[in-house]
Amino acid sequence: MSSEQTAHKVSVDLMQRTDLPEILAIERVSFPSPWTEGMFLDELRIPQAQKWVVKIQIDGKSLIGAYIVFWLVADEAHLHNLAVRKEFRRHGLAYNLLQLMKQTAAQMGIAKRTLEVRASNQPAIGLYRKCGFVIKGRRPKYYTDTNEDALIMWADG
Repeated sequence: MSSEQTAHKVSVDLMQRTDLPEILAIERVSFPSPWTEGMFLDELRIPQAQKWVVKIQIDGKSLIGAYIVFWLVADEAHLHNLAVRKEFRRHGLAYNLLQLMKQTAAQMGIAKRTLEVRASNQPAIGLYRKCGFVIKGRRPKYYTDTNEDALIMWADG
């Protein structure tokens, strides 16, 4: 990667309704059963939902490179959605958003974090392990589109 490519301005901002067209495009290429616009609109209305986007400035344009949705409920942070635009994968965006989740939870006195992930999604499982998550359970046939099991992962601290 040239220094010109790595000099892009990157910011993390609260998700806005105007971000949804780009988010939905990322969602469609990232998941077999992508969230709908209505699902994202619901999340935007829910107070305990944390919704963040990574914006990358390239050639005077702002692109959404990644996004995360997680809830802070009682004593845990629960990851609901995380995706990275295809051309920005494996550049640390998802890792940094998971660190934001951890820091946001910690600021609220929450140490436990959890998520479900498709049992076949080895790249995501590897990322989650790198962020301190461990597999603690399985939800059989959790994903109704494929009848695939979900692994339940937890992290503390």
